Amino acid sequence: MARRPTIADLAKTSGVSVATVDRVLNSRLPVREETARRVYEAANSIGYHAAGLIRQRMRQELPEYRLGFLLQKPGQHFYQDFAREIEAAVNAAPKFRGVPLIDYMPSQVPGEIVAKLKEMAARVRAVAVVAPDHPTITAAVEEVKAQGVPVFSLLSDFATGVREGYVGVNNLKVGRTAAWMIAKCAPRPGKVAIFVGSHRFHGHELREIGFRAFFREQAPDFTVLDTLVNLDTRQITQEAMLNLLARHPDLAGCYVAGGGMEGAIAALREVQLAEKPIAICNEITPLSRAALADNIVTMAIATPLVPLCREVVELMVHTIENGAAAAPGQTFLPFDIYLPENI
Repeated sequence: MARRPTIADLAKTSGVSVATVDRVLNSRLPVREETARRVYEAANSIGYHAAGLIRQRMRQELPEYRLGFLLQKPGQHFYQDFAREIEAAVNAAPKFRGVPLIDYMPSQVPGEIVAKLKEMAARVRAVAVVAPDHPTITAAVEEVKAQGVPVFSLLSDFATGVREGYVGVNNLKVGRTAAWMIAKCAPRPGKVAIFVGSHRFHGHELREIGFRAFFREQAPDFTVLDTLVNLDTRQITQEAMLNLLARHPDLAGCYVAGGGMEGAIAALREVQLAEKPIAICNEITPLSRAALADNIVTMAIATPLVPLCREVVELMVHTIENGAAAAPGQTFLPFDIYLPENI
């Protein structure tokens, strides 16, 4: 049976004295953060039984920040995953103790979003939000910013020039990627359709722009139909998709650029077609994964939630500790692509 590592073993491995290890374990006297971290890493490497206690002692010395997050549609699997990854990123942050406060928008009505934003801003040091772009929301962001609470936009940008920063994917490239896949996979040119939740969502608008631009520049034999607004809902998307399939037998492809993919998938499963259109959706969920496996969907373009949550948490705390940036910026993360063969 292996010998249990002792405090002397820990001191030797970490390159410090036994007295220093004792101070780290018992908080008898202050120890530099670098030294405490070295002892903690050594404890983990040799399997020292009090490694968890060392981490707890280290975290007691860290500053504590309350961070707010306002998301959309709590019933959607994607936003449930998003909330879990936010909590994980805040809890795992090495340089501060975080308290994540997560809430959801009651609707996409600007006045209700503003009320929720102001309510959250009164309770936290920084807030990150998924919201449409609207002058009323921009004014609220400016007001909250003046009170010392920075606001970050997530997934879809808004209040540019006022908000502290955007963290998400490059939505223009997302739209072009969806169009590229349809053009490459469709057996022949035909009509293509795109659904957006709302033109007020900057991300949806950019995806539409990229989608149309690709076909205009690279695949002009395809015809892009008028954009369909589905309010990110399953029912509207399903009805509109069934209508498209009935009216356009030459429909070569469709892209659901926002929410509502459940409706498109249900419609494509319902109809009996010898040749279904190439379908592209956003985000990987149990439903989109099943649709990929059944070749109902050709590609799902997904937000990299783990690195996104880590990035926005780091930016929020950096702004709290160092002040607002001179020039609010954008952080683009590479998006993930799921195909039937890599799920």
